[in-house]
Amino acid sequence: MHHFVKGMFASLGIIFAAASSLASNQNTFSEDERAAILSHGPWPPKLTPDPSNRVSGNQTAIAFGRELFRSRFLSASRRHSCITCHNPNRAYADGLALSSGVSKVDRNTISLANLRLNRWFGWDGGSDNLWAQSIRPILDPRELNGSATMVAKRLRNDIPFSRGYKAIFNALPTNHTDEDILVNLGKALAAYQETIVTPRTPFDQFREALANNDNQKANLYPLAAQRGLKIFVGKGKCGLCHQGANFTNGEFDDAGVRYFKPSGGIDKGRFGGIQKLEKSPYTLLGRYNDNPSKVPGVATRHVARSHQNWGQFRVPSLRNVSQTGPYMHDGSLTTLRDVVMHYSSLNEERLHLDGRGLLRSLNLSHQEINDLIAFLETL
Repeated sequence: MHHFVKGMFASLGIIFAAASSLASNQNTFSEDERAAILSHGPWPPKLTPDPSNRVSGNQTAIAFGRELFRSRFLSASRRHSCITCHNPNRAYADGLALSSGVSKVDRNTISLANLRLNRWFGWDGGSDNLWAQSIRPILDPRELNGSATMVAKRLRNDIPFSRGYKAIFNALPTNHTDEDILVNLGKALAAYQETIVTPRTPFDQFREALANNDNQKANLYPLAAQRGLKIFVGKGKCGLCHQGANFTNGEFDDAGVRYFKPSGGIDKGRFGGIQKLEKSPYTLLGRYNDNPSKVPGVATRHVARSHQNWGQFRVPSLRNVSQTGPYMHDGSLTTLRDVVMHYSSLNEERLHLDGRGLLRSLNLSHQEINDLIAFLETL
């Protein structure tokens, strides 16, 4: 009897210890924090075809776009391809501070994952649709250094690509103008890039467990990441810019990073991007938008340059962020720790606040910095 009672208390001790361990492995979130966490999902969102691109979601166009993406066909020298800067093995970026094609450019390569969720494209938002953004590097003399004439001539003389083109656009390239061909190839490239989506993450699993009140599954999420998440939705107010399932508001802000070009001069940021939009024939307001009503070009119609646009750059998605360094538009921050430290000790005098004041120095402790990094690594 003595041994039985002793054994029973020992078993109870193990159960209480396990319960205590589980309880200590989950932070308590307030209702406001819980709501903020749940707003970052679910993931992945449903794929909705782009109404401005008639081949969006077309499987034949996706396959053709994938081949174009991998081929050096679009490069004037035939030495470069889209993969030069957007390597699938590097999270569709290149791991360099500054991108380099024919020559080095002044900005960091943005990962292509989840691009279909954007409203603006590029660090400066110089394109309002993905097919126009796909055309941009073809024409840039520092990247692929091509032209509509070059691309069209090559397509007409390449039997396999010419047949692929006809299968999608119901006409041989000999029946289309050079610029029509350039735009159509951009749309095929966009159809492929829309399929590049990051998988579900440990954060998504935690968020789902939280939504379902499943404490057992929620407890699998690392405690440090939970503390970092609490900072992200609380003290850090990171959700002001990094909103929704894709962790970005899709807009532009001044993050206190220099905007002098490494090659010399000033990077105009969003101000320059709006100038590009105003001059581009490939916007949603132009004739290449396949939606007759020009939807969704309303934002483009009402965008206007202002002084505060200087020094503003894209608010990037934080999904896959641990795989896409270096960071910022100029690649000036090498690691996630550098990024968190930057916001922890932000020089507010460098910001164009214009009375908005979204960004403030976070003044994080060493432990808080580690916890915030632990959370970001689960994205």
